Amino acid sequence: MNLGPRLGLVDYGSGNLRSVTKALEAAGAQITRLEQGPIAPGFDAIVLPGVGAFGDSVKQLKNRDLFVPLQKWLNDDRRFLGVCLGFQLLFESSEESPGVAGLGIFQGQVRKFPTGTVKVPQIGWNSVKWTEHARGLYADLPPDPYFYFVHSYYPQPQDESIVAGYTEYGHRFAAAVATKNLLATQFHPEKSQESGLLLLRKFLDTL
Repeated sequence: MNLGPRLGLVDYGSGNLRSVTKALEAAGAQITRLEQGPIAPGFDAIVLPGVGAFGDSVKQLKNRDLFVPLQKWLNDDRRFLGVCLGFQLLFESSEESPGVAGLGIFQGQVRKFPTGTVKVPQIGWNSVKWTEHARGLYADLPPDPYFYFVHSYYPQPQDESIVAGYTEYGHRFAAAVATKNLLATQFHPEKSQESGLLLLRKFLDTL
């Protein structure tokens, strides 16, 4: 009996882990929570969700001995899924927490939506336009799907070739990045009904 890929879900006291767990299980994965480092062997991928402040989350990851193991996992090109804050933490820094270094996997800074042009935070459904890069990694992605967003900040990658999808909210921003081993989204697949479940299945199919 095929039980599906085994995923380690990072629990650092941030985020709605229950809904992420249920969505990934519905997509066909086995989930084990990781509350303390180091990362045990045997996982097909690591999942980093999160809702909260950039600086506090870095502190929690370090306190739980998960920050450096996550960096090593990512630098070794192991399979990884990041959601919301788990997307932002992949970058060097954030305007939300000046002086706090992120995981630094990608060059770029996390920026805040400018006030006065759009309502901040962005809460609700918005469309995502996939890049050719994304379509090269994941076949048969739904055209212009809608996903659920809750955020005031967004990453600004220096290397636009990693961007998997863009969204318009006041201006265009990177809603997702992808490499052959990694997928990270600013939106919440676990809250995005069938479109989110389809994307999670696409990721699991690569494991």
